[in-house]
Amino acid sequence: MSLISYLHVVMTTRLAELRRDGERGDSPVPTAVIIFGLVFVATVVTGLALTKADEWMSSIPNHKNPTK
Repeated sequence: MSLISYLHVVMTTRLAELRRDGERGDSPVPTAVIIFGLVFVATVVTGLALTKADEWMSSIPNHKNPTK
């Protein structure tokens, strides 16, 4: 058998195996949506924590913000 015929048979067999295996995992779109949602929630939580901390620090008598 020539090398080209051998490679053709190997590639055809491998492609047939890949077609038979229907479970190839989830598409990347739902994963990207989940990651975007987690980043959004983390940003909101961080913003709320920063706001609460700033309000708490501002309520301290004689407090001066060193950055302002």
